Amino acid sequence: MSYAADMAVCHSRGSLVAVWLGVVALLFLPAVADVYALSLAMQIGYYGVAAIGLNILVGLSGQISLGHGAMFGFGAFASAWLATNTPVPVFFCIPLAGLMTTAVGLIFGAPAARIKGLYLAIATFAAQFILEDFFIRAESFTGGAYGAAAEQVSIFGFILNTDARYYYLVLFWFLLLSFAAVNLRRSRDGRALVALRDYYLSAEMLGINLTRYRLLAFGLSSFYAGVGGALYGHYLGFVSAEGFNIFLSVLFLAMVVIGGAGTVSGTIMGTAFIVLLPEVMEAANAALARTEFARAGGIADSLPYFKEMAIGLAIVLFLIFEPDGLRHRWLVAKAYWKYYPFSHGGKP
Repeated sequence: MSYAADMAVCHSRGSLVAVWLGVVALLFLPAVADVYALSLAMQIGYYGVAAIGLNILVGLSGQISLGHGAMFGFGAFASAWLATNTPVPVFFCIPLAGLMTTAVGLIFGAPAARIKGLYLAIATFAAQFILEDFFIRAESFTGGAYGAAAEQVSIFGFILNTDARYYYLVLFWFLLLSFAAVNLRRSRDGRALVALRDYYLSAEMLGINLTRYRLLAFGLSSFYAGVGGALYGHYLGFVSAEGFNIFLSVLFLAMVVIGGAGTVSGTIMGTAFIVLLPEVMEAANAALARTEFARAGGIADSLPYFKEMAIGLAIVLFLIFEPDGLRHRWLVAKAYWKYYPFSHGGKP
C-alpha cells in the first residue's frame, strides 16, 4: 500500500460510497422521522461533537479528562450569554462559545499539560468542580442557580424554531467537526499527538514539544465541547447548572471507551450507544412491568433503577470483553463476512 493510500480518508470505494450514502440519509431524515426520532438524532449530534473532542484528548494524545462535562456546560452558558448581551447573531455565537471554552480549557490545561496519569485525572476532576461552583456563583454570566435563557437560532431572518429546522444546524456542525477530526489524524499535528500517546519519551527524542501538543489537545477538546454545549443550550432554550455534573463527564468518557478510543467513527458509535441505551431500557422496563412475574415478585418497583445501572454495567462489560470498543467489533464482523469461509482471509 502506498503512503497516499494509507493516508486516505476512505481506504476503499465501498467505504467512500457508504459514507456518502450515510450523509444523504442524514439529510433526508427529517422527511421520514417523527419529532421523537429527530430529538434522539440531535442528541447524538451535539453529544457526538463533544465526545469527538474528548476523543482527540483521550484517543489521540493519550491523556484523560474528568471535566469534559463542565466544558460542555461552559459552552452552553457562553453562547447563551453572547446571544443575550452582544449584537452578535446567534448563529455565530456558537463558534465564539467554542473559542471561549478553548480559552478556559487552556487555562486548566496549562498545569495539567505537565502531568499525566492519576495526577492528570485528579487535576481535571478538580476543574469539573471548580466550574460547577462557577456556574452557581457567576450570576451575571450563567444566571446562577436560576439558569439562563438561550435564544433561538436564526440565519438571515430564518428562525430555526422547529426540530426539523434545528436538526440541520446540528448536522452541519456535526459533519464539519467530524471531518476536521478525521483529517487531524492525517496531519502532522495529528501524527505528533499519536506519537505522544504511544510513547512520550520517543516522541520527545524526535523533537516533539510535549507541552505544546498536550495543550493543543486540551484546546481542541475544549473547542469541540464548547460547540456541542452551545448546540445543546440553544436547542433546549434554557441552560441550568444542574445538567453539567460529573456524571455527564463520565458519560462522555463512556462514549469514547465503548465506541473505541482513537477513532471518530468509533466515538460516533459510542455516542449513539449511550444515547439510545436508556431508551431501549425504558422500553424493556415498560414491557417487563406489564408481565405477571414482575408484578408478583415486586420487581416492577425496582425497574426504573435498572435504567441507571445499565450504563455502568455496559462500561464494565466493554472493558472486560471488548476493550477496543464497538468499532473493533464491527471491523471483526466485517472481515469475517469478507473472507468467509477462510479463517484468515487466505486462499485455499
